Amino acid sequence: MRKLRLLLGLLLLLCGAFTTAQAQVVTAQPTFFRDTDQVTLSFDATQGNAALAGFTGPVYIWTGVITDKSTSNSDWKYVKSPSFGQPDPAALMTRSTTNPNLYTITFTPRTFYGVPATDQILKLAMIFKSGDGSVVGRATGGGDIFVDVAQGALSVRITAPVAPGGGNPLFVNANTQISVSGTASTASTLALYLNKTLVTQQTNATTLSGTVTATQPGRNVIRLTATSGSTTVSDSLVVVIRSAVNVAALPAGAKDGITYLNGGTSVILNLTAPGKQFAYVLGEFNNWQPTEAGYMNKTPNGNNWWIQINGLTPGREYGYQYLVDGNLRVADPYSEKVLDPNNDSFIPAVTYPSLKPYPTGLTTGIVSVLQTNQTAYQWQTTNFARPARTDMVVYELHLRDFLARHDYATLRDTLNYLQRLGINTVELMPINEFEGNESWGYNPSFYFAPDKYYGTKNELKRLIDECHRRGMAVVLDMVLNHSFGQSPMVQLYFQGDKPAANSPWFNPDATHPFNVGYDFNHESPFTKYFSKRVMEFWLQEYKVDGYRFDLSKGFTQRNTPTDVGAWGNFDQSRIDIWKDYYDFMKTVDPNVYCILEHFADNTEEKVLSDYGMMLWGNMSHAYNEATMGYNANSDFSGVYAGARGWTTPNLVSYMESHDEERLMFKNITYGNQTNPAHNTRDLNTALARNEAAAAFFFTVPGPKMIWQFGEVGYDISIDQNGRVGNKPILWNYYQNANRRKLYNTYRELIALKKTQPVFKTGTYTQKLSGATKSIHLSDANLKVTVIGNFDVTAQPINPEFQQTGKWYNYLTGDSITVTNATANITLQPGQYAVYTSRLLKKSTVLSNKARATDALRLTAAPNPTSSTARLHYELTTPAAVTVTVQNLLGATVRTIKATAKQPAGAHQLSLPVQDLANGVYLIRLSTGEQVQTTRLVVQH
Repeated sequence: MRKLRLLLGLLLLLCGAFTTAQAQVVTAQPTFFRDTDQVTLSFDATQGNAALAGFTGPVYIWTGVITDKSTSNSDWKYVKSPSFGQPDPAALMTRSTTNPNLYTITFTPRTFYGVPATDQILKLAMIFKSGDGSVVGRATGGGDIFVDVAQGALSVRITAPVAPGGGNPLFVNANTQISVSGTASTASTLALYLNKTLVTQQTNATTLSGTVTATQPGRNVIRLTATSGSTTVSDSLVVVIRSAVNVAALPAGAKDGITYLNGGTSVILNLTAPGKQFAYVLGEFNNWQPTEAGYMNKTPNGNNWWIQINGLTPGREYGYQYLVDGNLRVADPYSEKVLDPNNDSFIPAVTYPSLKPYPTGLTTGIVSVLQTNQTAYQWQTTNFARPARTDMVVYELHLRDFLARHDYATLRDTLNYLQRLGINTVELMPINEFEGNESWGYNPSFYFAPDKYYGTKNELKRLIDECHRRGMAVVLDMVLNHSFGQSPMVQLYFQGDKPAANSPWFNPDATHPFNVGYDFNHESPFTKYFSKRVMEFWLQEYKVDGYRFDLSKGFTQRNTPTDVGAWGNFDQSRIDIWKDYYDFMKTVDPNVYCILEHFADNTEEKVLSDYGMMLWGNMSHAYNEATMGYNANSDFSGVYAGARGWTTPNLVSYMESHDEERLMFKNITYGNQTNPAHNTRDLNTALARNEAAAAFFFTVPGPKMIWQFGEVGYDISIDQNGRVGNKPILWNYYQNANRRKLYNTYRELIALKKTQPVFKTGTYTQKLSGATKSIHLSDANLKVTVIGNFDVTAQPINPEFQQTGKWYNYLTGDSITVTNATANITLQPGQYAVYTSRLLKKSTVLSNKARATDALRLTAAPNPTSSTARLHYELTTPAAVTVTVQNLLGATVRTIKATAKQPAGAHQLSLPVQDLANGVYLIRLSTGEQVQTTRLVVQH
């Protein structure tokens, strides 16, 4: 990952990571004001998260309003600022001359925000920030700050004690005397009550004070009323007297998070929260109130809080949270499904049907979901054998930017495309719950819940099941270097603007310079335990085949906060941490893939490789220099594990990844133009040079990785729409002849790599620096020589053929007779060749493991579509073609027959669907001898 992800972190913080708001952070003068009154807001930077305490630069308010049109407190309207990362002069706060931590701003709400008369302003919503948004002042716990707007001529408010915020009651001991004071907007009769019993009263007053003594166990209500004529308004504060905490051992067999008990009517809930005073479970089963029945037991070691909930309806989904120490509501860190008040409404119903609604008005923050008696997914593929590491061809993809529907179901329908390419391992960028919907996923918060923006958990299982049926492994990108503020584990131990020193899981400050979010301490036993549960869960519950661990070099407690070089030095403590994790994963699955994004000193990477872990090998710069035609820095040697001194082929090398600029973008933007006859910025020239790069990539032994659409020369910059922003999904590239030629070159080279033993057991030599490059592989049955010229002018090369005689150009089908194995060959700019010592027919290699049902290579695009889909297929022999369209009930809704026999080769056929109802259809192509079916989604 890169430091540029910091931008993502700052933007995501706007979502409001925490739920607690404290009134004393901001005060209003006058206390009661209407939306047409002038009001002065005072911000005390030492209160709340205190992030701006002592800040010397200008401070700005970032503010909006909650109106009668808002769906929740997170739904700000009429936000007053053009950009969070830019200073807005109209939002500049005035610093006090006597107190540098006190700031004020004065305005009239309706005109300041520009709210039309049709909208009723209920609250002002705000946070405070530096001009560039890098430092943000928030409420205690990190939430947004709210100030009520008076709704009528008479208003009343309890001013002391201050409510904890977030809808939580005030917890006190029995017989505690509570000093209460309040104020009204106009002189009226003020009355103070405790549990409907009058405590004190005063007429013709604007303030009232009194003392109440709460003696009733459980819930007590303090109420202040103001009466003027026939109008009475009130404000209330709930006070709870809790009993002593019960200490009891966790029941045998109880797991972290939810343990479902037999019968489907009971669960045990278990929260790790050492050092906390008390905890309640809140949920639909107790109307989100802290009741005695929801008061949690503490384990004897003080680390866990647990409770058994009875009387549940089998099969029903229930929302729940934990209320910890009376002021913090958090979801369960082990949730397998959560409800998000800010983002769930933007998830299409087609992606996640019948999503449980958020309990708006009953609680705040992320909500966990439990459901007893769930129907277990029935796995169809139970005999999957993972590809050997030497054969791995990994396809890294981001669902949001790969498919318009961005869901598991559509990806399952697209596997033909990947299988035809030769992919045998699909690597998904992070798919566990992260903050927001539109994200790369490197801002994780819930590690056991698939993010709903990509579909349901069973659709994810169906995708993995289908991948396995096709012989394709599935690897998850897992982020355990850090977590973000939405994480319950972050929220439980947070002080100011960072994790507290007593956090069981997180460092207050990151130990290394590339960190984003909040840094896990992987020497803590709590972090080790949690990480292992995450690793275990996806291997067992979802049958994934392994992980690519993001920022694995960050798993260290050696403190190098600003020194990038020192961070990458050999670190035995980090090695020990990774050996322990890898050993654990092998107890769960002995053949697990463990891939690290490490980029540490080679001596450390070699130790990890020798131990059995795989590591990313970033060769983007060298390959891109060559494809652009600049060869001084185009040494490919590091693509081969042996060139790094490694004894095992555990280097997952790549030319592109999600984190690198796209080869084709740099080719056509910055390529060498010194030879007008071979201008590397020309699209087709650039595509051909990427073919040459592929010839020197896939023929190197060891696992290889492709970034999505690299096989068709994707040429949109990584920074378009912001680094982590949405990118165009260009499936039409596949129809361009030269881009399709690049795809086919990838495909043919992948097939060669996977099917020929020489790439696994033969001898290998390489000369990969300079403009002309060569590779040689040899075994008793086959010899391969790869030569290429990455210059922009013709260059000679000594091919150093392993023997004289006939050699075959694998990619073109041509052959040459070699009489002098070392005689120079002149290669034109960008020219390359993959020679084999015996004839390998591409059709034979490509079909080595293909199924007959895939022989037609049928695809439909675009998918989904609203009007017309283009069917693409290939005929091995001349044939008459029939296409039928069936709905999921099996009814045929359309039939198209070709008017004449079609010749062998590639074909297209238009399929109109604008008159079909929304849904999934089965497209069946038949030649009489061969039949292939694909799915098509119609979405108007």
